[in-house]
Amino acid sequence: MKERAKEVKAARRGARGGKADGEAELLAKVAEMAEPDRVLAERVHALVRAAAPELTPKTWYGMPAYARDGKVVCFFQSAGKFKARYATLGFNDAAHLDDGAMWPTAFALTELTAAVEERITELVTRAAG
Repeated sequence: MKERAKEVKAARRGARGGKADGEAELLAKVAEMAEPDRVLAERVHALVRAAAPELTPKTWYGMPAYARDGKVVCFFQSAGKFKARYATLGFNDAAHLDDGAMWPTAFALTELTAAVEERITELVTRAAG
């Protein structure tokens, strides 16, 4: 919650003419991660930026995230942050992934193969749509 409070204050400074660079903050958070989370986060960042350049990089609760009109569409949650056995690529309700009455909103990531990268690109493209 402390991370989120800092993010909100930084956003307010940006709204008042201050200089808030969401991508720099995101990359700084990624640099703080231990491997293999850092490697996954760096690649996910590259995939998201290529698939949906219109999304704005930022941090959200201290995690790398990508927003449209101020609303987080997707985010990367490192395994280390929550002492989990896998990292997560998550999607919020601003993502356009609706598929019937039920659909997944989070995906476990343990490694990035060509097939996984292709799936991430497809999901992010749809989510940003």
